[in-house]
Amino acid sequence: MAAQLNHTIVWCSNRRASAKFLAEMLGRSAPTHFGHFDVVELDNSVSLDFADADSPIRPQHYAFLISEADFDAVFGRIKDRGLDYWADPRGSRPGGINHNDGGRGVYFRDPDGHYLEVITRPYGSGG
Repeated sequence: MAAQLNHTIVWCSNRRASAKFLAEMLGRSAPTHFGHFDVVELDNSVSLDFADADSPIRPQHYAFLISEADFDAVFGRIKDRGLDYWADPRGSRPGGINHNDGGRGVYFRDPDGHYLEVITRPYGSGG
């Protein structure tokens, strides 16, 4: 049986603001609207569907595999916006990036505290 992730819901306090933030940070097209979702499309036919939550947000982790050139662009946006960022998932290495598997990676938070990660090499790929 083949199974592919098609979409997931990202719960947030303001779906439009959160979807716009992610789309801008990743250099994606503006979010589209579908039902009660604001949708950010990714390149591998997966979408993140942002929905307003009726209860407090429980931050989740979302990781994005991007190219080296795109990393430069995203990291530039992080710095331009004055966002806090970390080299590690525990936040114990603030203001840095990692070089896991010979690539680069960085963690930052969205407006609802979701932990976003961009990496240029899949974990375990060597380097």
